[in-house]
Amino acid sequence: MMASKVGIRSRPPKVLMTTDTVGGVWSYAVGLCASQPEFRFVVATMGPRPNQTQREQIARFGNVVLEESDYRLEWMADGDADFAASSSWLIGLIGRHGIDPVHVNGYAHACLGIELPVLVVAHSDVLSWWDAVHRCAAPPDWDRYRRRATAGLTAANRIAAPTAAALRDVERHYMDLDGKGEVIANGVDTAAFPPLLKQPVVLGAGRAWDAAKNLATLDAIAAELAWPVELAGDAAHPESGSATFEAVRVLGPLCQAEMARHLGHASIFVAPARYEPFGLTILEAAAARCTLVLGDIPSLRENWAGAAVFVDPEDRLALRSSINRLICHPEERTHLAAAAQSRAKRFTLHRMGGAYAALYRDMALSSACLERA
Repeated sequence: MMASKVGIRSRPPKVLMTTDTVGGVWSYAVGLCASQPEFRFVVATMGPRPNQTQREQIARFGNVVLEESDYRLEWMADGDADFAASSSWLIGLIGRHGIDPVHVNGYAHACLGIELPVLVVAHSDVLSWWDAVHRCAAPPDWDRYRRRATAGLTAANRIAAPTAAALRDVERHYMDLDGKGEVIANGVDTAAFPPLLKQPVVLGAGRAWDAAKNLATLDAIAAELAWPVELAGDAAHPESGSATFEAVRVLGPLCQAEMARHLGHASIFVAPARYEPFGLTILEAAAARCTLVLGDIPSLRENWAGAAVFVDPEDRLALRSSINRLICHPEERTHLAAAAQSRAKRFTLHRMGGAYAALYRDMALSSACLERA
């Protein structure tokens, strides 16, 4: 039986949150747990298992239990084959831990057939990714994924996305959200990314294997830039293959402290993304007072208009000239870096945590009101 309304009022809800360990969703999940120490979280991972550094991140929290699996993520090849087993696993965790609301950082697993309230947070999705990267609709191979995602969105009690652009993507590719969608911007601990002594370095970061990040374009122009270019992030695809680069200095995956150091010293941060529903690393770069050069896409305009240089992700010449112009004009760099740092103050962990805390409590109370004796 679900907790009573009185019980919900007397204690914070206990939240089951699904996540993967591959990219920004992990950082988001860790930040959300840190922002709400009064809540109890059960973090359930699918896809590649957490590495030791990730396990140590979670172990530092007294309010989090980590539950690991290696079920394929819904966007992976043959991910549908694991859906029944992974759903049963999640239902078992719900019963074992006495969960109140369920927070799904995906789509399909909102359709668990349970009475508890379920929140879907739309970080990214295959159909929007495909449209942005390939400029066409996803092929029929993804029809089953589309059906699973739509079923999850339909089953969800509430739907959140980090930008209005991401929420529009969901409505365009899946369904009318009928008033149950809302924007909750992501946040970071901006104090963890302080500006350091700036050096003549251009930095890019992200999943290097992901065509949406478009980091191959940065590599293609790196030799024609006046400053050296560094690239942080994982080049190995979680299923197979690896991205290769020729002209940039590859830093590989970095822990938060290492990333903060490189961002602190970098003068220019470049993210020529074709698809980026939010961009946590962009926010970290802004906090570190980097000058931002970003792909000209709706989500990044939404967050950074007036505080960044925007470039068509497919225009290599424009990207090269924009970066070289900034290198030659320190006054423009300084102005834009200050504007980005100021804008970053809007996107704090405190603000994000407060919004999710209110949403969790509202969901739990709404469910308790409907509970049968």
